[in-house]
Amino acid sequence: MIRMQTPLVDEIRTPPKPKSVVIPAVVGLVIGSIFILIFLAAFHAPRPHAMPIGVVGSAAQLQQQLPPGLIELVPYDSPTAARDAVTHREVYGAYLAGERELLYAGANGPGVTGTLEGLFPAAATRTDVLPTSAGDTRGLSIFYAGFGLVLGGFLFGLVSYQMAPRLPVRLRALSLAGFAVTAGVAAALIAGRTGFNALPGNPAVIASVTVLLAMAVGSATLFLMRIAGPAGTMLASLVLLILGNATGGGTLPSPYLPGWLAPLSHVLPAGLGIRALQGVSYFHHDGYVLGVVLLAVWSAAGLGLVRLIDLRADAQRALI
Repeated sequence: MIRMQTPLVDEIRTPPKPKSVVIPAVVGLVIGSIFILIFLAAFHAPRPHAMPIGVVGSAAQLQQQLPPGLIELVPYDSPTAARDAVTHREVYGAYLAGERELLYAGANGPGVTGTLEGLFPAAATRTDVLPTSAGDTRGLSIFYAGFGLVLGGFLFGLVSYQMAPRLPVRLRALSLAGFAVTAGVAAALIAGRTGFNALPGNPAVIASVTVLLAMAVGSATLFLMRIAGPAGTMLASLVLLILGNATGGGTLPSPYLPGWLAPLSHVLPAGLGIRALQGVSYFHHDGYVLGVVLLAVWSAAGLGLVRLIDLRADAQRALI
């Protein structure tokens, strides 16, 4: 009589390899430790570094009264010009010396507001010229929306590669586009005017950012998985999840980042997407054009490089 062995029996009888015990523990330890290290290095004692602040009045005299290195005063000729600069995010606040009035944008988040109030305690009046929407009282919803899209894009790339490592790029692109469009539109509907009203901008413009953000992270994850294999999971986690969200600017803007982290906020998908979402929601589209262009580049470059690698691998196999 022939005995049939089930996969479960075979798995039980096969001795486990040591690496199946060690590698998951090492990966978890490394990723967790790097996460703690980077986030604490960036935010354990956040303080701005040359953050631009407008001033109407004697900028030189006021600069001498402030702690060195924290802010960079930008002179304006009138309160109207200073207010306009704040609402366009050319500066993060403005102090009207003659009126002793502090202008700030609540849409920058409570961290920036608290910093400005601490730097200008002599201000007799504090005016929020650009408050957050009623659906985002703490100014953190953009960070949550951005983090969700980055996480979703990372998981898409991870699962897509693990399930079908050699899926043709045209089918991979179709799958990525379907994911990005549905995830991006869903995020815009949930967070925008039709949902929690946490992102008060034009829904179609917001969706253009959220779709591209999801696509950029998914495409970059696919590329990292393709070139690094199993190690791509850790690499994508480090670059896109940890570094991306640490430098994204959703909780505190880039002037609060240490010098070695600040440049990443202008190139990684999370920072590009979050700034664009802030711009279309509050700051007269600040960062929108550059954001969508670079996110589109991330999206196309990831898939394009995967295609090139596949073509090279096919050519090498044909020579064998």
